[in-house]
Order: sequence, then C-alpha cells, then structure tokens
Amino acid sequence: MANIQDEIHKRRTFGIISHPDAGKTTLTEKLLLFGGAIQTAGAVKSNKIKKGATSDFMEIERQRGISVATSVMTFEYNNLKINILDTPGHKDFAEDTYRTLTAVDSVILVIDCVKGVEEQTERLMEVCRMRNTPVIIFINKMDREGQNPFDLLDELEQKLNINVRPLTWPINIGANFKGVYNLYEKSLNLFNANKTKIEKEVVSVDIHSDELLKRVGERDTRQLREDVELIEGVYDEFDRETYLSGSVAPVFFGSAVNNFGVQELLDTFTEIAPSTQKRQTDVRVVEPEEKKFSGFIFKIHANLDPKHRDRIAFLRICSGTFERNKFYHHVRLDKNLRFNNPYNFMAQDKEVVDEGFPGDVIGLYDTGNFKIGDTMTEGEDLNFQGIPSFSPEIFKELINLDPMKSKQLEKGIQQLTDEGVAQLFVQPQLGNRKIVGTVGELQYEVIQYRLEHEYGAKCRFDGQSISKACWLTSEDQKKLNEFVRLKGQQIAQDKDGNFVFLAESEWILRMNIQNNPEIQFHFTSEFKRAVEA
Repeated sequence: MANIQDEIHKRRTFGIISHPDAGKTTLTEKLLLFGGAIQTAGAVKSNKIKKGATSDFMEIERQRGISVATSVMTFEYNNLKINILDTPGHKDFAEDTYRTLTAVDSVILVIDCVKGVEEQTERLMEVCRMRNTPVIIFINKMDREGQNPFDLLDELEQKLNINVRPLTWPINIGANFKGVYNLYEKSLNLFNANKTKIEKEVVSVDIHSDELLKRVGERDTRQLREDVELIEGVYDEFDRETYLSGSVAPVFFGSAVNNFGVQELLDTFTEIAPSTQKRQTDVRVVEPEEKKFSGFIFKIHANLDPKHRDRIAFLRICSGTFERNKFYHHVRLDKNLRFNNPYNFMAQDKEVVDEGFPGDVIGLYDTGNFKIGDTMTEGEDLNFQGIPSFSPEIFKELINLDPMKSKQLEKGIQQLTDEGVAQLFVQPQLGNRKIVGTVGELQYEVIQYRLEHEYGAKCRFDGQSISKACWLTSEDQKKLNEFVRLKGQQIAQDKDGNFVFLAESEWILRMNIQNNPEIQFHFTSEFKRAVEA
C-alpha cells in the first residue's frame, strides 16, 4: 500500500474555466501534450486533423464546437499526478461548472487577450471567490492583435476583484509576438509557432545582458526592460501564501494554439499549486490525511459510451484510500455499495484503478443509486457541503410527442436531470405536469437531442411564464401544508420530493414572501446555507 501522505502531496486537482471561445479546451489539450499524455494535439479548429479536441467527446459538442459537459483527465508530470477538470465555457452550462468548482483545489482561468474579461468570467470568478479558491490566470491568443498587457492587468483587478502578479511577460503582441520573458525563472522563451508538436528554445538570460539584445533586437529589449522595471515597481513580489489564500492571482501570457507559454504555466503551476485540501461537511471538517475514506459525487454522466447504456458518477476523494471491490457507505440511502470497476479518465479513454487517494476523481458505474451531492464514507454519517442547485432562469413544459415511448421519455428525463443538465419540477396537482428548468436555451437543445438519440424519445418544450423557483421550508409543517394546498397550481416537487414554489413574477414572489412570514423561500437547494432575498 502506498504511503497516503506521499500520495496526497503528489496530487494537483484543478479546474480550467473561461468564457466560451477563450481557448480553454485548446489549453487543456496542450497541457496534456506537454504532460506527455498525448503525442500530437488535434488542433481544435483544424479540419486537417479530424480527431477534434480530446476533451469534447459528446456528439453535440463535436457538432457545435463547444464543451457542454465537464471532462476529467489525468496525467503524470514532474513526479506529480495532475487531475484536470475541463469545464463547459458556455453560460447555459454554468451550473455544471459551479459544481465542478466544488471538486477542485485550484483553478486556471483563461482570458482572451482580444476580448478581455467577459460577463461569464466575472460570474465564474465570483464562485471561486466564495470559496477562496487559488486562481492562476492565463492570458491567451497573444499572437493576435489584442489589448495592451498592462490594460489587461488593470481590467482583471477591477472586474474580478482580485490582485494580480504577472509571472511571465510577452515580448510584443499579434504578428510581432516573439515569446515570453519568465519573470519567475528569469529566463527567455523564444518560440516557433507549431500547433501540434512541442518545439521551443528556452535560454536563461539576464534582462540586462547583451544576450537579450542579440536575441530579440534593440527595440524589443528596450521595451521589455522598461516593462519589467515597471512591473517590479508596481506589483509586490510574488508570494505563494497570498496565492494559496486566494487573494493574489499569478498571470501568464501565451498562445495555447501555438504552444506559446504553456510550459511556463505548467511548470510554475506544479510548483506553487496546492495539493489536496480539507473539506467542510455538515458535521465537521474532513482532513485529507484521515485514515478513513470519504468522498462526494459532483457530476453524473449518462451514456459516455452510446453503445452501452451506462451512467458514470464522478467521485472526488476527500480523505483516506478508496479501494476497488471494498464496501462503502452511501449516506443518503443508508446502504453499503461496492465497485468492481472504478475508472481513471483520459477524456474518452479510461482504465480500471485498484485504489485512489485524496484529490483523485474516480468514475463509478452507477445503476441509479447516485444523485449529485451524495456522500460516500467508510461508515460515518456526514454530508459534504457546497454543492447546491440554483434557481433556474428559464422554465418550459416537457411535452411527449410519442405516447408509445412514454417510459423511455420518463427514464431519459430522470437520468438527464440527475446528471444536472437541468432541473425537473413535477406538478402533482396538474396531472404530474413536468417543468424543466435551465440556465439557458442551449440546454433544451441538448436535452431534446439526447432524449431522441440516447433514449429513442421525442419531445418538445413549451415556454412557461415562470420567473423563479423557490424551495420551501417551514418549522410549522401545518402552515407549509396549508400554503401548498392553497397555491396548488404554483407548487411543484423537485427530484428529491421537496416542495418548490414557481413564481410567475418577482412581484408575486415578493408578495408571497411578505404574506407568509412562517415559510422560508430559498433560492438554492442548499437550505442550511441559503441566503434569503
């Protein structure tokens, strides 16, 4: 058996987040390339290489060129085990990203140097700030004519509410981009644009030496020296502790598609990023070094392999050692389960693992036992916190177009909503009418596509005039039952049987909150921590 301390120290589990099209999936792929996990990168937008991005494996992702589900990938680098969780960038799939952020110890945020900080980036960063997750920023696409690097740094600080500290600095931008100067290592990295293989020249260069002049020319040397002097004058020296506390974000510049600046990012990341962190439960804080196993399900994915009707639950290990074929306690169901074939992932490729350690993400075949947020332990009854469902922004009624396939539709919508693609609200007083709530329109397209192609069920979605879903609780059960009876047509139940109030407008919601002081209206499903409006 491996030493658990050593294994914890070796783990680096992080998420890659960004606004759509900032180059997140490309960066993920290049990290795999530098990590030796793949030999050539299937340049994401290249038609010559039909392979497509390693982490976009659902058919609809290939068609649309966007990531709509979180992929999990593992590789070894510098004697460390790196677990990457590549998240959907598209805002319609934000909730999947929020949940994934509960399973990581740090984050790499990708910014497009042309567009700068976009709305979705601000939202994602808010979630990181809520948990004080350490963040490294990679400013991508430096080979395009983008914004001035100093302006970008100012924008990051203002819009993301975080201090930044550049650790590499670009030499020019756009067509004249020559590479980056590594402020952390005091080395100069000059590159050839190569989209599929690693080719680069790294030279240790003193910024005041003639060697620099010889390699980048007089004009660029003068500019670089001025920039570095300004950086050293304006920004505090980089301190790992302030990064780990989530208050300073180191910044790297590069071009993922051309392999610029990716190795500097990866090398520094492996040096400074945190290993497995402790986790809060409803009972106590769980430390990774504890002997007994614990972990939680943060994602469920049905039909990873369309040939087999499989469901895989992604488990983040929080403490102890997970062993294949050993019984573990499913806290919500209060029953013991064991797993014959737990998996490690490299996008679509997977391998059976005999044991896993804190920080690892393991795929468990699921026959319907799991829901997002479920906790597994070696006997203790506790639940990991911080994996909420948010009130959706769009609500539509699910209409069955083929009554002969009612069972398939029922099974399909249950499984897809268990995955967290959307939320399902059933209205018992209206003949079990099914309302599907999502963050964005694109999710309905994905659900419709998957119901038809994976379950053989055809449906359509009809818009509803609902503006908010609120979970209901009350210390007075009689009062709650009375409210549910009176508001029958606006009441639904979520997949766990909790009562939900579907408000047609903000005004109606406010009136009901004012008129029913004994009832609590929650805007996330995590009642214990819900912040009242």
